[in-house]
Amino acid sequence: MIRHRRSLAAVAAALGIALAGAVGAAHADPAAIVVLRALDKITARVSIIEVPVGETVEFGSLEITARYCDKRPPTETPESAAFIEVVEAKPGEAPAQRFSGWMFASSPALSAMDHPVYDLWVIDCTNASSAESGSSQ
Repeated sequence: MIRHRRSLAAVAAALGIALAGAVGAAHADPAAIVVLRALDKITARVSIIEVPVGETVEFGSLEITARYCDKRPPTETPESAAFIEVVEAKPGEAPAQRFSGWMFASSPALSAMDHPVYDLWVIDCTNASSAESGSSQ
């Protein structure tokens, strides 16, 4: 069990280093959109949320901000990853940061948001032109 945790931590560190290099080497596409699946555990409502990079979208009491979205080219192993920040803003309380980090579509449990009411998973990274053409058909 300890060996498994160490290897999982090593994989997470390697992915983080690889993506950090990609972030430094590449510029974020201003038209990029992070596609998330969100679950409200109280109502059992599952929603698909699209968050443009650099913008904030609300889901229940959460404010979700996408900072970066990366999708590998079709010639490589499929993977989408996004750096997101989640702040919970409840009425009458100070906003509290609930998550800040990378989420990976292929390994949602690797870096998951721990929240009693909501779950979020990265599904994909798209761009505005492909999202618009997909919705018009």
